[in-house]
Parts: sequence; C-alpha cells; structure tokens
Amino acid sequence: MTLTYSQEQQAFRAEIRDWLKANVPGKALPSFDASREGFEAHRAWERVLNSGQWGMVTWPKEYGGRGLDLIQWLIFEEEYYGAGAPLRVNQNGIFLLGPTLMEYGTPEQKQRFLPSMANGNEIWAQAWSEPQAGSDLAAVRAKATRDGDDYILSGHKIWSSRAAMADWGFGLFRTDPNSERHKGLSLFLFPLDAPGVTRQPIAQINGEIGFAELFLDEVRVPAFNRLGEEGQGWAVCMATAGFERGLMLRSPARFQVAARKLVELYKAHEHEVDPTVRAAVMQAWMDADAYALSIYATASRLIAGGSIGVEASVNKIFWSEMDIALQRTAMSILGARAELLPVAPDAGDVGGWLDSYLFSLAGPIYAGTNEIQRNIIAERMLGLPRA
Repeated sequence: MTLTYSQEQQAFRAEIRDWLKANVPGKALPSFDASREGFEAHRAWERVLNSGQWGMVTWPKEYGGRGLDLIQWLIFEEEYYGAGAPLRVNQNGIFLLGPTLMEYGTPEQKQRFLPSMANGNEIWAQAWSEPQAGSDLAAVRAKATRDGDDYILSGHKIWSSRAAMADWGFGLFRTDPNSERHKGLSLFLFPLDAPGVTRQPIAQINGEIGFAELFLDEVRVPAFNRLGEEGQGWAVCMATAGFERGLMLRSPARFQVAARKLVELYKAHEHEVDPTVRAAVMQAWMDADAYALSIYATASRLIAGGSIGVEASVNKIFWSEMDIALQRTAMSILGARAELLPVAPDAGDVGGWLDSYLFSLAGPIYAGTNEIQRNIIAERMLGLPRA
C-alpha cells in the first residue's frame, strides 16, 4: 500500500503544523492524573485547541469541529504527536463518547454535549466496569429505574477512567430488572458532582490517580440523558467499543512517534547494547508502520460507507502488544538506568520511557482484555465453536 496525499491534504498538513508550532506549550504540562493543577492545565489546553477549531476536526462545525474526514484526522494526529503536543485529557469524551453521540444522539443531545466536550468545559469519564463486570460487560448490575421524566441510577462502578477529577461520566445500567446479559441495558450520561455520587480515587502503579471507584446512591438524572432507546444500551456500547478498539482511541501517530524515538535511542546506545536488540528496534518500526497502513485502509473504507466490525478486536490486540514490545525494547537499551525517574541525577536520556512502559502493560486489559478479544475473533470472524 502506497500513501499519496492530495494538494488539499498537503495544505491541511501545513496549516496544522504551523498552528501547532505557534501554540504548543514550550514546556511539558504537569500530568493530568497527578494533580488538579495538571488536570486543569490540560483542560486549558483543550480550550486553546478549540479556539483554533482543532478540538475534534471530524465533527461538524456547529459542534466545534471542522467537518473533515478521517484521513484528515489521521494527518492531524500525525502532526499533533509529531509536535509533542499535550495528551488529551478529554480523550474518553472526544474519541469515544463523541462519535457515539454522533451515531445515536438526538439533535438536542448533540447540541447540548458536543460543543462543551470540544472546548474542554466538560471532561468525561468512562464508567463501564463494575466489580463483577469487567471484560464481561454484559454482567453489569447497576440499575436505572424510571421515575416520571427522570431515571434513578444506583450501583457501583470501578476502574472508571478520569473519574477522579472529570465532570461527567457515561455508563451502562440495567433498565429492565428482569433482564439478563445483553438485554435490558441502557446507556446514561450523568454529572459526577450530582447528589448521590461518591468518588473514591484509585492510585496507579506510578502513584498517579487515573481511575476512580464510583458509588451511585439514587442519583437522579433526566430521561434526556439516556443515549439511544431504552434497552438499546448494548448496541450503543458496542459502537463505542468499536471506536475504542479499532480506530479512535489509539491513532497510529502515537506509535509512529514512539518508534522514531526508539530508533534515536538505539542509535545513541548502539555501541553498548546486544546486537540482537537491532532486530527488535526494526520490528517495532515495521509494526508501527503496518498499523498505520491498516488504519488508513480502515478509514478509507469508512469514508466509502463501510463500518468497523469485529476486526476492531484484531486492531486492539495488535496495537496493545506492539506497544509493550516497543517499550520493552527501550527498557533493554537503557539497561539498569531504565528504572530511574527522569529527575534522577544519573537519568540521562531515560525520558518518559519508564512511564510509557508501565502504561503499556495495561494495554492488553483496558478496552476489553485481549483474551476476550481472541474469543471474539475465534467465534465471530473464524466461526469456531465455543469451547
């Protein structure tokens, strides 16, 4: 597959490159999971992006976007990561819930939620998992009971991404108390400061708070906050999962930039590492390039009217395991110094490799464990019988 870009696409690339050069902070922002200060600094960056209409370029202009296609989004991502721009604190909103709202939301819901998502005024948390329903999402027990024009939400969510400091959450609730598994579920949007919501932050292995446990005790939300028809929640969530696993959450640029940095790291230490490391570096580069070509092909198919199917599970396995291999290769190049924090006196060029490595280990777990993805591939792509 050979990528060629039109003059319009090349001009778009130059436009975003110039804008980023003029606007990306010269100093890295504090982590948005480490403190409220870092979280709010990233919210402010989301507002800067929105001022240039870069919040989410594929959205219609009336919702804060530019009305561009997925190829242009991929170009944007390449320039964004290439410029070293801050990570997106609202990624759960703009990359997961936003596209789902586009597909299932009413015009009124889109107008209410999408502009405030694009400009960072409302940061979103993904509140799907429960203590007894992680990868097996159909086992959720949290319930939503209709009460006139409202619903009453009750239940227990855990591992809710960004929920420690976010403004809103989106989660799956059982609206039919007599239903089982995939039936009788509905997706709701709920403010995390609503009466009845209790947050319990969860520290990650690096001490930062990327998750929270949520307790919902008769939280009242208007029926307006139900996304899709009552009982349609599984279909809505599967659409979100497709965006999460197959296209939006992990754009190729993330790994292409990491692969370039890995090559630079290897060149700086080539004389002191085992010669076999060279092959691992080359494999990381090729895998990142292969993933990019695959996603360009997927984007082209979607633009032509296609859809993301169960192959999203293949993508998810590929990028999560590719990331671990890439980060491990960096660790092997750095040797014992890989365990140092960047601020350590002898850290040298360790940079953020340790944090990236630790985060990569979660890749096979979030967005649906790779074991579950392999079951999906076996049953729905290959037609294999259940064990």
